Amino acid sequence: MLSHTQIWTAIDRLAQRYGLSTSGLARKAGLDATSFNPSKRKGPDGRDRWPSTESVAKVLAATGASLDEFMRLVDPSMSSSQRVTVPLIGLAQAGAGRLFDEAGMPSGDPGWEEVEFPDLAHDKVFAIEVQGDSMRPLYRDGDILIVSPAANVRKGDRVVVRTQGGEVLAKELKRKTARSIELASLNPDHADRMILMSDVAWLGRVMWARQ
Repeated sequence: MLSHTQIWTAIDRLAQRYGLSTSGLARKAGLDATSFNPSKRKGPDGRDRWPSTESVAKVLAATGASLDEFMRLVDPSMSSSQRVTVPLIGLAQAGAGRLFDEAGMPSGDPGWEEVEFPDLAHDKVFAIEVQGDSMRPLYRDGDILIVSPAANVRKGDRVVVRTQGGEVLAKELKRKTARSIELASLNPDHADRMILMSDVAWLGRVMWARQ
């Protein structure tokens, strides 16, 4: 399983590999210059703070590094053979009810394809391919989102939600109560949403994005 120290060390190594300070790497990726500072790696209560998957995706895009390269910086002993096969479906197709079981996991329907991905130690995940521009500028057409419906979700997480009516949304979680969830749109041209929990078929956290 990946550790907090491994991930942050990999970011430091990536900056060094491309001749940058961690602040320079953050700026190159379009992030606040302090995003990767040591002081940001722990919360005021001493708990570990992890870099978001979106931040990692942005530094990979900015440097041109591949995900495999980053994972080798996380764990130098990791080889490209340490990969898993993840079920894959297009966002537009994910609304079909037969594709998911009650827990929000792939049902085994032949409509699923497969994609190889580094083993990130999450056993309950599937992949969704972004289609269209509804998630720009964060996610683009063709990006692959690794989603876990079993992961805990918190305010600020990127999530994918499927409604009982078959609508599939990828947004940011603003608020979650026993009665409803509030979702912020990733694209300013699309409205935020409030959905009753009784209308939610499943809710999954975006664990990683491959761009």
